Amino acid sequence: MKAYGKVHKYGDNVDTDVIIPARYLNSADPKELATHCMEDIDKDFVNKVADGDIMVANLNFGCGSSREHAPIAIKASGISCVIASTFARIFYRNAINIGLPILECDEAAKGIDAGDEVEIDFDTGVITNKTKNQTYQAQPFPEFMKGIINAGGLLNSLKK
Repeated sequence: MKAYGKVHKYGDNVDTDVIIPARYLNSADPKELATHCMEDIDKDFVNKVADGDIMVANLNFGCGSSREHAPIAIKASGISCVIASTFARIFYRNAINIGLPILECDEAAKGIDAGDEVEIDFDTGVITNKTKNQTYQAQPFPEFMKGIINAGGLLNSLKK
C-alpha cells in the first residue's frame, strides 16, 4: 500500500474546529464536508488539494472536539495520508476508524515543506521526500490496522 502526492503543511495544534468548522456539522455528507475542509486556517485549501495529496503538520494534530467529521472531511478532500509529529489520541482513532491513513514521524513533519512531493510506503513505514531526496522512518501499520484502512474504515472491515 503506497501513497504519493504534493504536501499541504500546517503547524502545531491544528484543532478539529479549523479542520471542519462547527458551523458545517449539520451535514454528514463527506463531499459537503470536504468543501469546507481547512477553510478557517487555509481558505485556498479546497482549490489547491488534489486526489492523493498529503497533509503534514507538527505537534498535536486533531486536538479539540472528538468529532469524526474532521478526518472524514480530510479524507473526502482527497488527502491520502496525514503525517504529523503527534496526533491527539481521539483524532488518531477516528482517522483509523474511517480509513484515513495517518503516520506519526517527528523527523518527517519537521523536514517536509509545503509543495514537496512525498511518497509513503505503508507496509514499511518509509516516507520519501522526492523533492529533497530524503527518507524518514515511521512505524508501519500493524496488519489489523492495514485491514481497516484497506477496507475503507472499521465498519467496512467488519462486513468482510
